[in-house]
Amino acid sequence: MIRTTMLAAAALLFATPATAQSIPQSELDDRYDRALAAGYKALFLCGALANTEIGLGRSDEDILASELSGIQPPLDMIAAELEHTIYRFERDGDPLSHVAVAWAEDMPPRIAFHMEEGGCSLLPIGATTFPDRSSVSFSDAAIVWTQRELADPDLGPVFERAFSDHYGADARTTAVLVRGHAEHDDERYAAPYSPYSPQRTWSVAKSIAATIVGAAVQRGDIDVNESAGLGADETDPRRAITIDHALRMASGRYSDTPGNRTDPLYYGGATVDEVALDWPLLFAPGTMYRYANNDTLAAVQAIEHTFADHPPADLFETLDMGRTIAETDWQGNYILSSQVWATARDLANLGQLHLQDGMWRGERILPEGWVDYITTPSGPQPSNTAWGYGAGWWLANGNLQGVPADMFAARGNRGQYLVVIPSENLIIVRRGEDPAGGSGFDIVAFTADVLSALNNEGG
Repeated sequence: MIRTTMLAAAALLFATPATAQSIPQSELDDRYDRALAAGYKALFLCGALANTEIGLGRSDEDILASELSGIQPPLDMIAAELEHTIYRFERDGDPLSHVAVAWAEDMPPRIAFHMEEGGCSLLPIGATTFPDRSSVSFSDAAIVWTQRELADPDLGPVFERAFSDHYGADARTTAVLVRGHAEHDDERYAAPYSPYSPQRTWSVAKSIAATIVGAAVQRGDIDVNESAGLGADETDPRRAITIDHALRMASGRYSDTPGNRTDPLYYGGATVDEVALDWPLLFAPGTMYRYANNDTLAAVQAIEHTFADHPPADLFETLDMGRTIAETDWQGNYILSSQVWATARDLANLGQLHLQDGMWRGERILPEGWVDYITTPSGPQPSNTAWGYGAGWWLANGNLQGVPADMFAARGNRGQYLVVIPSENLIIVRRGEDPAGGSGFDIVAFTADVLSALNNEGG
């Protein structure tokens, strides 16, 4: 059974009428920040614990020191002071049930619960009830793993620099992996991470989402040039937004925060339907680039009808990405703009699929020419970076010094990178927990150094 004493008591809080009062906006904002910080902490503790219990376990102490340190202000200072409680099922293996984080004396804690399908979901602020998950379990088989010698020793000095401050003054690398020139992956991990430790991909998930869309195109389920289905009805001008527009961050829609911030969904416990789909149109679709989580979420919602027969987990299994977990909101909508956990090796397999133009072990997973589609810029481009943008992937386009023009990449918050270079038959993965607002990790310089080492030009 689940220990629910605290939750039952917390639920009674709503039974007591509150005295009507007027609260200044600044106090409301501070209170909301505390609720968001508690949601952030609950979800990351739950996700990191649940998703690594299928491999090498982690402790809440190392998660607090890694995933939950250096997060965005003002949540960083708030989350550090909030108390958390980890609840487990009382049966063999003590699998994780949920994580609760207290944030206000007059409200229940924020709760993230371990889903039966894997991963965690965050309940709305004030909610205490979640589904029965009587079959939740995890493998407790011992995994023995040690760092092996590099197949290409010339990579040694480059890898050492990756775990120092060479590519960023405050960079915190957790894993690097290179695949292409050797018989096996060359990889290094910082303790306590390993090849079996999933980390949140953040916006690398957007490239995973584009791959899921591509698989649906290959099956004949959808066409990227069809409407994404936004808007109230056929007379709504938002119906002109296509799946292609959404993948290219060119829907033309408004939102009241920067496009990379979807805090009510990510940390507030809101749903995709509530947060991502109903924003008004400000520009004609296809005429304005604006990086937006909501656009990726719209593209995913447009193919939601395919998930009953073809859930993302099936694609991950096909690609031997067995430790990749796509999490959902508490209503079951995939948050494929960010909320995916994967290992470095799993991401390398995603890159391998694209090196092979969508083929995997003799089976066509993505349409022929799909890589050309996602790596061909169309319409407006980012104006504040040398990187270009295709359909869910970032593009070098010959604008990045020291790397081939055909390089493309998946990029995520806090230093998540999957780099694919077709002309070199090369895949590079870098995982990290870089502090928010810091210098970050120079993936272009690292990639250039990897290429130099592999080509025996010195490292």
